[in-house]
Amino acid sequence: MSMFSIFSVSGSAISSQSQRLNVVASNLANVDAVAGPDGKAYKARQVVFETAPMGADSSNGVRVKSITESNQPGRRLHDPSHPLADAEGYVTHSNVNAVDEMVNMISASRSYQNNVEVMNTAKTLLLKTLQMGQ
Repeated sequence: MSMFSIFSVSGSAISSQSQRLNVVASNLANVDAVAGPDGKAYKARQVVFETAPMGADSSNGVRVKSITESNQPGRRLHDPSHPLADAEGYVTHSNVNAVDEMVNMISASRSYQNNVEVMNTAKTLLLKTLQMGQ
């Protein structure tokens, strides 16, 4: 693996973690969402990653394979006075768990930061290599 392929591998990881952060932000924005007129509440989404071949030097990166929706049922709260309550008086909220999403956000943020640090370290090593020839 050449030093330059480090940039493509870390770049693919940064891009993937950025998508993960966007999905987490969407989930957090909908923590308290209730079912709409169609009766369906917002469902938490998760990013699924896969290894991606990057080039002829057999280096690998990462990419987003898919974004899946959680199958867990939404929280149901009894509130007959709510305008979106069903016939039994229950309001269906999203199935997003704020604590899980915060942990996911911290993990994605750390991964993003680590890959930026890898790129900075590789840049520093390449610059020092060039300075050796002076």
